Amino acid sequence: MRCPFCSAQDTRVLDSRLINEGDQVRRRRECSGCKERFTTFEVVELTIPRIIKRDGNREPFEEHKLRSGMLKALEKRPVNSDAIEASINRIKKELIEAGDREIPVLQLGEKVMKELSLLDHVAFVRFASVYRSFQDVSEFTEMIEDLQKK
Repeated sequence: MRCPFCSAQDTRVLDSRLINEGDQVRRRRECSGCKERFTTFEVVELTIPRIIKRDGNREPFEEHKLRSGMLKALEKRPVNSDAIEASINRIKKELIEAGDREIPVLQLGEKVMKELSLLDHVAFVRFASVYRSFQDVSEFTEMIEDLQKK
């Protein structure tokens, strides 16, 4: 690891700790040249599948888009931000564990709806109404009746 202060190549690790439930390693380092200390973080790089859009285009998975869509559905709803992050992490974990190189956006949308139904029913209906492009009120009532049955 190169020193960010003097660019020396020789640094040593003073302390290593697991953080984020063991998903990251935090290392405290010291430069042998200038004696400055700094912290580095080590994370496993996992491949998340590319998304096949409805028009057939393929694009890389972007976590900020997933988070943005969920936050729009959850806007002004009493849901803890830790619960939202846990849902996002579960979706990402499912995508990684599936081992697919590409997945259709419809499959990703179903995973989001599943998580939203666990977090908040109103957010679930909001997301589903846009995602499934409801055309009339009867489709709304059908979905709400299904929710009530569950």
